[in-house]
Amino acid sequence: MAVQMPFAGLVIMHRLVRICTSSPAHHRHMDIPVKLTRCKREIRTFSTGSVKCNENERDSSDPSTLNTKLPSRQALLSSRRRPLSPLERISSLLPQDALTPEVMQLREQNQQEPEEDTNIQKEHVLVTESAEEESGHEAVHKDKDSHTHHASDTTHSSESQLNDTLPHQEEMRIPSTLPGESLLGFGELLVAEYRKKWRVEFRKMFQLQRGKRLESSWGFMSHENIAGQPAGVTLKTGRGVPIFIRRPSLDDYVLYMRRGPAIAYPKDAGIMIMMMDITEGDCVLESGSGSGAMSLFLSRAVGSRGSVLSVEIREDHYKRAVLNYERWRTSWSLRRGEKWPDNVQFHNADLCTASSLLAGRGFHAVALDMINPHLVLPTVIPHLHSGGVCAVYLANITQVVDLLEGLRCLALPLLCERIIEVPVRDWLVSPALQKDGQHCVRKAPILDNDQREKDETSEEADEGK
Repeated sequence: MAVQMPFAGLVIMHRLVRICTSSPAHHRHMDIPVKLTRCKREIRTFSTGSVKCNENERDSSDPSTLNTKLPSRQALLSSRRRPLSPLERISSLLPQDALTPEVMQLREQNQQEPEEDTNIQKEHVLVTESAEEESGHEAVHKDKDSHTHHASDTTHSSESQLNDTLPHQEEMRIPSTLPGESLLGFGELLVAEYRKKWRVEFRKMFQLQRGKRLESSWGFMSHENIAGQPAGVTLKTGRGVPIFIRRPSLDDYVLYMRRGPAIAYPKDAGIMIMMMDITEGDCVLESGSGSGAMSLFLSRAVGSRGSVLSVEIREDHYKRAVLNYERWRTSWSLRRGEKWPDNVQFHNADLCTASSLLAGRGFHAVALDMINPHLVLPTVIPHLHSGGVCAVYLANITQVVDLLEGLRCLALPLLCERIIEVPVRDWLVSPALQKDGQHCVRKAPILDNDQREKDETSEEADEGK
């Protein structure tokens, strides 16, 4: 749909003004997003071997006699399992009736693999013990030459086995960093976080600098210990608390950077970019730079071939937006080894009277984040290409009412298509209990006879085709 209005004897058609509102009181999301970080963890395996003694040594009362049997208390301590992770804790609480047959099959396979590993280890121990008992006394009477010959044979065999396994290990080796990224270096931005159970107890974005240290209530950590590590590593503080170190995404940077005014949150910025249908190479006008959040998202959307013109009326907001933009570009160049596109032009001006700034320029889309956006529409709309979209970011319904009334009074060739709110809702997955104390059971849907007949006829028709 479009509204055609005569203007100076011509018919001007423009696409609608799309309005995106944000409610600061509650941020909920209608989808269920799931984020897995690959963490790089170092696993160290320690192998133990059994110590065997002769029968005479076992019968003697020598205090130096070795005994491989552990006391009952130590045996209980050694057999104690490690703490359950959140996923294992949920799995142990879920009843079997709440899972699909496919998931139950995966669970059975997961339980069978550790049992097979333990059976193989037991068989290997039995075979080695029987071999040692058969050749026990014969090995004692061998001379020194045989020992040296046996040692040389074992060294040659071990070297051959090592040479055979090395190429295989090189093929299976996984790089410690993401493709195109380097190890953590001084000058770039990092995020440190500590999670306890279901909550994030500590999260901080900081710049890696020489002679500095990361301080928190859970201890401190020197920046020199962090430099040279791969991203996604877990390091311990002086108090032994594990801190997860990673590089910030653009989402993280926008949320934790220094700001003056309120920002356009990533959930709202993403929806606005989709509504404006911005692609690489587009030219976009932004009014209301603020702290530079929307400018960064638009910079990534238009790419190196596009451009963004960002106008801010307040000088303090203008300086903050420029600093945040340049700080992100510097950290990106240290991280990737290549520069972030310098495609945003910041101007400290009033868009209502900045017609000379827009002279001779056309824009594929316009993003407005202002208190009174309807006041700048008469200046902006003539520079918006036919079919372009103007997205307006407002904080409350009062501003939406003012905008709609302003559009009616100005009689601009615009159509308001959508007014939406973008909530975000975090999910905590755990098994639920009914009032009787029992877990919910997965049940097949009950269909009516008419619905079943329709399904059967549709299936027969599909088979006939």
